[in-house]
Amino acid sequence: MEGTTDEAFEALLRYMRDTRGFDFTGYKRASLMRRVRHRMDQAGYGTFEEYLDVLQAGSDEFAALFNTILINVTAFFRDPEAWEFVSAEVIPRMLAERGPDDPIRVWSAGCASGQEAYSLAMLLAEALGPDAFRQRIKIYATDVDEEALADARVATYDAKAVESVPPELLARYFEHVNGRYAFHKDLRRAVIFGRNDLVKDAPISRVDLLVCRNTLMYLNAETQRNVLSRLHFALAPQGTLFLGHAEMLLSHSDRFAPLSLKNRIFRKVAGGQGGVDRYDPAAAFYEHGADLSGLMTVRDLAFRASPVAQIVITGEDTVAMINQQAESVFGLSARDIGRLLRDLEVSYRPVELRAYLEQAKVERRATRIPDVKWQRQGAETGWFEIHVNPLVDAENGLLGVSIVFFDVTATRALLDKVVHTNRQLEAAYEELQSTNEELETTNEELQSTVEELETTNEELQSTNEELETMNEELQATNDELHAINDALRERSVELDDAKNFLGSLINSVRPGMVVVDREMRVVVWNRACEDLWGLRADETTGTRLTELDIGLPLDGVRPLIGNAFVDPDASGETVVDAVTRRGRAARVRVVCTSFRSADGTVGGALLLMEVVG
Repeated sequence: MEGTTDEAFEALLRYMRDTRGFDFTGYKRASLMRRVRHRMDQAGYGTFEEYLDVLQAGSDEFAALFNTILINVTAFFRDPEAWEFVSAEVIPRMLAERGPDDPIRVWSAGCASGQEAYSLAMLLAEALGPDAFRQRIKIYATDVDEEALADARVATYDAKAVESVPPELLARYFEHVNGRYAFHKDLRRAVIFGRNDLVKDAPISRVDLLVCRNTLMYLNAETQRNVLSRLHFALAPQGTLFLGHAEMLLSHSDRFAPLSLKNRIFRKVAGGQGGVDRYDPAAAFYEHGADLSGLMTVRDLAFRASPVAQIVITGEDTVAMINQQAESVFGLSARDIGRLLRDLEVSYRPVELRAYLEQAKVERRATRIPDVKWQRQGAETGWFEIHVNPLVDAENGLLGVSIVFFDVTATRALLDKVVHTNRQLEAAYEELQSTNEELETTNEELQSTVEELETTNEELQSTNEELETMNEELQATNDELHAINDALRERSVELDDAKNFLGSLINSVRPGMVVVDREMRVVVWNRACEDLWGLRADETTGTRLTELDIGLPLDGVRPLIGNAFVDPDASGETVVDAVTRRGRAARVRVVCTSFRSADGTVGGALLLMEVVG
């Protein structure tokens, strides 16, 4: 039965991977299965097979399952001590090792709703100043959860979310708008959010600081090794890796050297990727001579008339060309030429493009983004295959990037029909085959039933013997418990007798007897003290002697108490003028000695008080 459950669960994971694009097959099975079962219990489904049917029927339940699996727990400056090390040690070292104008690339992997990425932005802005920050810093923040990325792009948080932001940083980098805190827009532009699956997607390259906190711990050992290889490739020479407290790199010491093992901060070991040059894109396209102007006109018209939507941007992410099909499909116009791509909706819808653009520019290699779904309002669902192609010159210098959107909606519909038909045929064949196997196994099952019944009879006899043995053991245990109970009852009586004896002894002392601890709190107050000062023991016990409203002046008594604490062998005596509980003036002799515990240490002071005249 357990094997059947495991296979059904694996089928559920394969469905999410093949049809939804989320690959959880590398996650640890115990925690992953626990989260899926939690969602199944909430939705009211008992088996993985039944739940798979529900997911195949509609997308609403899939969204709820996805949010349950991905625990987007994040906060500003989570683990403050680790972030203090980043601020005081990592960032200054990183800036010192690079030129004053060199760009700094930072990757926040598994960024959830963005608090981690904006924490990095604040620390870097503090270290560089706002102007240098805007010129030099790019922070790539990625996650597989599109809803979390959408929240991160808005960059507004409630008061509880920003409680961990130091007040001076909160005042400097946030605006209080309508009860929420919005991160400053001019610094927000340096943070690029995009979808990236660490398990299967290509990593962002040449990263100076890579923050991937509490993500690896959800993956199994093999997937962790693969992801760490990707993170190692992503880091620039001397790049820094910042992990979460629940993660270690002890098995990868040949790739990463610890800067602070306590804070899980590591550095890329030299030699792994050290020979790769730093990325410096060119800023312009090829310039052609005047004799090619006619040819250029033909090329421009051909580009404009192409039936496939296409956008061309420069190496600085400025829109250079848009054809008619792109204008029609994405609602663009000639006015958008010259704008930054990230300011246009097409940069993140139908898919987040910026991560793929950076990959194409850095690796000088075309990227294909298949199966991009686009649900436009008031229109049928469309599907695109997007090609991101770097435009390079003869010396491999980057001129720009071409983005081509192939509409594969019709092909996708046809493919879905073929796949559906093929599945129906396979299901029919499997049903016929399974029927034959069931008939063959029925006879074997009938034969094995007799053997099972015989075995069951033997097991019942064995179980009866075990129960008799357990009954004898329980009886013996019960006798032991009765004996222990009797001993405890006798001990309780002895303790009560000792307590009564001690109380009688204290109250039999004729002088008033008071015992105070080192805090001057009353521990013992006998009956003679009650008669002398008019306060009962339950009114004085636990109260400082100096706070009691009695007619005993303590100016002459305090030195005796203090001396008793200092000199255990000392015994002091004084006579003071006091007023008894009846309001009569009296001369009272007070004798003070140290009050020692069983081991000889002084735990308080003992006062004996007696009227002498």
